[in-house]
Amino acid sequence: MQNIDILWVDDEIDLLKPHIIFLEQKKYKVTTSNNGTDAIELVHENNFDIVFLDENMPGISGLETLSEIKKINTNLPVVMITKSEEEFIMEEAIGAKIADYLIKPVNPNQILLSLKKNLDTSRLISEKTTANYQQEFRKIAMDLAMVNTYEDWIDIYKNLIHWELELENINDTGMLEILESQKTEANSQFFKFIKKNYQDWLTARDKPTFSHTLFKDYIVPNIDTENGTLWVVIDNLRYDQYRVLEPVLNTYYKKQEELSYLSILPTATQYARNAIFSGLMPSEMEKMHPNFWKNDTDEGGKNLFESGFLSAQIKRLGMQINHKYYKITSLKNGKDLADNYNATKQNDLTVIVYNFVDMISHAKTEMEVIKELASDDKAYRSLTVSWFKNSPLYEIIQKAQKLGQKLILTTDHGTINAKTPTKVIGDKNISANLRYKTGRSLTYEEKDVFAIRKPKDIFLPSISINSPFIFAKEDLFFAYPNNYNHFVKYYKNTYQHGGVSLEEMIIPCAIYSPK
Repeated sequence: MQNIDILWVDDEIDLLKPHIIFLEQKKYKVTTSNNGTDAIELVHENNFDIVFLDENMPGISGLETLSEIKKINTNLPVVMITKSEEEFIMEEAIGAKIADYLIKPVNPNQILLSLKKNLDTSRLISEKTTANYQQEFRKIAMDLAMVNTYEDWIDIYKNLIHWELELENINDTGMLEILESQKTEANSQFFKFIKKNYQDWLTARDKPTFSHTLFKDYIVPNIDTENGTLWVVIDNLRYDQYRVLEPVLNTYYKKQEELSYLSILPTATQYARNAIFSGLMPSEMEKMHPNFWKNDTDEGGKNLFESGFLSAQIKRLGMQINHKYYKITSLKNGKDLADNYNATKQNDLTVIVYNFVDMISHAKTEMEVIKELASDDKAYRSLTVSWFKNSPLYEIIQKAQKLGQKLILTTDHGTINAKTPTKVIGDKNISANLRYKTGRSLTYEEKDVFAIRKPKDIFLPSISINSPFIFAKEDLFFAYPNNYNHFVKYYKNTYQHGGVSLEEMIIPCAIYSPK
């Protein structure tokens, strides 16, 4: 153990000699002081690792000493020790960012525990987390060998994300590499599972909640018409990104329930999000709402009629609810809604589609600075949290909480960091997406795709006769042979969606009540 320098400040320091001897036997170095004035001077002159500070001292009080110490070194951990159990003293100390709070009389082991908690936590957590994942590695491997239901896949994916976030916190690159190999293996098997089951699921009685059944099966039963409900759809939000947003949400809302549902294929906005709001599969949208639906090769925006789709679905379900739809595509849109959000209290259901995360993923392809800021999944998550904390959406959610509104948070699909190219050839009208393709005369590597030669089999519209759909597996992206090397270099390690992966298909929907 490296030398740890402790400053212990107490006006009865002589009575603590047994504690100090105990710590010195444990190889800690202890400097003592019997008043706040001398303690402040010692902190000026020395580089202590931690301070134990008596709250009740003559002259400068413990709280006043704490304030001065924090001015000198904001990051120096200070443990407050006091005879008093008065609540206001605890609140003052906690507000001043103490590291721990101990009530006298303290025994040596309490002091030792506080030291380990404040100075040795990283090492202890790292060792424990690594040991726990090593045990869990074998269990995940066994689960992957036995998985045979979509519920099993949801559990496996959530478990993999749990460990990814745990290992990321301890920055163990070796363990993270092992986990990454498990995720790769999981995606390989998940692709085979989807290829085998997806078509049958769409007409089966016992099937997952999909994009087109989410509103009827899950949103409708959770609408609070008494206080109002805010339903937020953040475009392109993966499960791992949702997990790191949770602690921010927990300040204002308490989670009641969480569902992981499946995005339809293609896992792309025009298909998945339109399916959510219409309650229909794409071929059904094309048939029932030809004025709203646009195919890949049609001109114009593909998600311009979500409000109309939603109103039609509500009417079809025979519901009488007062609802309003907003789409936020710019900072100004978001600020305007935040400023006027109280006007929504008359709504039974307020729906917000927020497009920022999708913009991050597209910007990573096009802008070098975003490539640096979102260089991997960890950085992408961090950027998502930073945006959310400073976004009008966060302000909107706070205002919804003050109005007593229920919160439903979800997304339309996820993304995957596309790393591996696979060649595709087609005519000039082939669709542009890098994770799925549709069009005539498609030539591709059979082993790399889930191919649907008759789109109607999975309720997709046909652009023309003999226009199959192909969906890329794992972390692949489609590249044309023409100018192949330039194309691959430009799109490699960018976030894409439309294909078959755990990240794109297994996505969250959570129900929150206001605190």
